[in-house]
Amino acid sequence: MISDEAYEEALGNAGELLGRTLELPLSPGEPASGADFRKVATAHAFADSWPRTALSTHDRALVSVAVTATLGAFEPLRGQLRIAMNNGVTKDEVVDLFIHLAAYAGVARAFETYQIALEVFAEQPDTAGGS
Repeated sequence: MISDEAYEEALGNAGELLGRTLELPLSPGEPASGADFRKVATAHAFADSWPRTALSTHDRALVSVAVTATLGAFEPLRGQLRIAMNNGVTKDEVVDLFIHLAAYAGVARAFETYQIALEVFAEQPDTAGGS
């Protein structure tokens, strides 16, 4: 099982990447053991994977957007897009990523998941140059 210390470290890393606290409340009807799943998944992603250094945070964010978009994982994609935008990835880079995704994962999947990107773009302040 994941130690409380490792989980707190993961939550801290996630909050730094997102620019806000990561909240993972149990859903209505979810058993208490659902908290264990959230703890394991959060620690694996944000204490094991994200802190590695061979890829920059910027590049890791782009890879994470590409993977979640390709899988059609809408909720994780929203989070990965927020992380990307909070860590220097520009809107133009995201658009180019989706153009590339259309070539390799299919236009239908790219178009469908690009709609999530548009929602996250709308959350971002407007800046000059498409950033």
